[in-house]
Amino acid sequence: MGSGLTETTLDRTFFERSVLDVAPDLLGVVVSHAGVSVRLTEVEAYDGEDDPGSHAFRGPTSRNATMFGPPGHLYVYFTYGMHWCANVVCGPEGRASAVLLRGGEVVAGAARAQQRRGPAVRARDLARGPARLTQALGLDREHDGADLFGETFDLRRPAEPPGPASRGPRVGLRHAADLPWRFWIGGDRFVSDYRPATDRPTRRTR
Repeated sequence: MGSGLTETTLDRTFFERSVLDVAPDLLGVVVSHAGVSVRLTEVEAYDGEDDPGSHAFRGPTSRNATMFGPPGHLYVYFTYGMHWCANVVCGPEGRASAVLLRGGEVVAGAARAQQRRGPAVRARDLARGPARLTQALGLDREHDGADLFGETFDLRRPAEPPGPASRGPRVGLRHAADLPWRFWIGGDRFVSDYRPATDRPTRRTR
């Protein structure tokens, strides 16, 4: 016999909590947008102006303004001159905390995700990594500030949770790299590879 459990649709109150509570609870949640659904397997928490690793650490700018807005909205930023990454704003308005969507599994709309990511990309890699996930879902600059509870998005929590979250240091940070604010589903093959920050070579002077 089945468990009798059913999936639930998230509401805004889910994101009105501390970022360190929201982040692990997002694991297993299915995010749908523009014909593709991704089951989240990996996220990172960023705690605003109290977090040296956060874009909001030095206060509001034109780039990070969305982080200071209401919860349940997307903060989408450009990185490395080529990639978009998507975060979900959490906590009270003005707190500037957010969860980076680091990785997931495409569970619906694989053909459309493949078109966006390229024909040679393996199914495992369609959304395994923050830039890949953002591209698979069809998100870019125009979605910065988008309301996740608008007509084009859907967020559903699975009937059965994925189990306790694994946690460890965030990926590629040079500041606050020791904080264990990366959360992932342990043993899941759709979690990205961990890469610590590497020191940049220094230029020799004569």
